[in-house]
Amino acid sequence: MTSAVKVKSGFRLAELDLDRRLPDEATYLQKLRKLQLAMLELEEIYRVERRRGIIALEGWDASGKSGAIQRLIERLDPRWVQVWPIGRPSPEEQGRHYLWRFWQRLPPPGQIAIFDRTWYGRVLVERVEALARPKEWRRAYDEINAFEKMLVDDGVRLVKLFLHISDEEQLRRFRERITTPTKHWKISPEDIRNRGHRRNYLSALDEMFELTSTATAPWHVVPAEYKWFTRVAMAKTVVKALGKGIARGPPALDPAVVKAAAQLMGHKEMAALGLAEPGRAKD
Repeated sequence: MTSAVKVKSGFRLAELDLDRRLPDEATYLQKLRKLQLAMLELEEIYRVERRRGIIALEGWDASGKSGAIQRLIERLDPRWVQVWPIGRPSPEEQGRHYLWRFWQRLPPPGQIAIFDRTWYGRVLVERVEALARPKEWRRAYDEINAFEKMLVDDGVRLVKLFLHISDEEQLRRFRERITTPTKHWKISPEDIRNRGHRRNYLSALDEMFELTSTATAPWHVVPAEYKWFTRVAMAKTVVKALGKGIARGPPALDPAVVKAAAQLMGHKEMAALGLAEPGRAKD
């Protein structure tokens, strides 16, 4: 199955089956192209119907987040999708509530926002690296759940994904980035330091999933050991979540366009095209 795993109570990241892959490149490209076209269709619907979508992406360093995002949006109109790479907060952001900088980046009507790392940094890196006090990151679970419920209740479609790779695969990818000149930019001292805290991150992640995978905003974990599978599984999960309950296909022509076209082309030409003017029956 080329799909992510929906997190339920009792989920443990270390127990996830990572041996999921696609048989060959042809299968990968075929599935990916179909999902990319579905994303393009959804982007058009979201734009016309003024819907809002958020894709919240977390994962281990070197788990393939940027590559998966790139393939997901490859065919989209860049005017209606915004990718936010989230790093350490700026001095201005550090003096405010940790959710403030995410409020500034929420999508307006008609757009989809992708967060490459998210507000979950509060209960992950800030917890593990002791950048937040225990009472602060413990309080954050309820704050995050309330934040996400407020977004969903306001009509936002929210998809939360975590890309999971093994310790061995992460090390292999680190070595590749260190020894390949064109990939040097992909690794930082922080990535290497974080790897030393993997056990602590596993504990933090299991608690995060248990406390924040809700009926309103569930987590989906993507086995990311094999990149072809990762990209297809992530895109499939996003398309399903963003498209749930939405009538697919090209959106209807705006009545204002029909009215303006009638003034330009006249009644007979409109009727020949099978377009009824607002308030006027077809001849």
